[in-house]
Amino acid sequence: MVTPIFEASERGRVTPVPRADTECLRYRLDVVATSAVDVVQSAGGWLYDRVMAGWEVTVLLPQPCDTRPLRILGVRVSDLRTALDATDAASRGLAVSAEAFTADLRVRERVLKSLDNRLTEVAVWGEAWPLGPLRAMTRAQHVLSLAARTFKGYALGAAGIDCVAVDPTETLLCDADFPVASQLVRLVR
Repeated sequence: MVTPIFEASERGRVTPVPRADTECLRYRLDVVATSAVDVVQSAGGWLYDRVMAGWEVTVLLPQPCDTRPLRILGVRVSDLRTALDATDAASRGLAVSAEAFTADLRVRERVLKSLDNRLTEVAVWGEAWPLGPLRAMTRAQHVLSLAARTFKGYALGAAGIDCVAVDPTETLLCDADFPVASQLVRLVR
């Protein structure tokens, strides 16, 4: 599929110029986790809201699994090893589970490199985060839209997790200097 863009000519006329979808200027969020269930439980509503806001969200997993819960949220799924081997690190955001961070040296290196890049929003979730390398992190919340809560409930069901109600917020650790336009709200200590 080709997405048209427009270019002004020398005489001031605007003409469409075809461009491949792969060149589309959308914000990109890469999510690294060890399982689809962890992603859905911890950040499923936030990811759904990001997709609905026009972000391209890709969940990177170390091994094949049932991707139906993630597809319900509207996110893509890709192989972690392939993504880490790719030299393209143009994502605007990076979200990582504590388990994935501790399991793979390349994931740790990517998180630390992203924390040094002020243009990349970094969010992490899970227990037992090593606070040393992540000392510039602060707790933040995302308030889920009603649609995000509904779709997260469906995704949890598809993952085999029974839940009566989906919490209205998800709490993550974020870069202390995350962008003002972020959908995450910093929590006061």
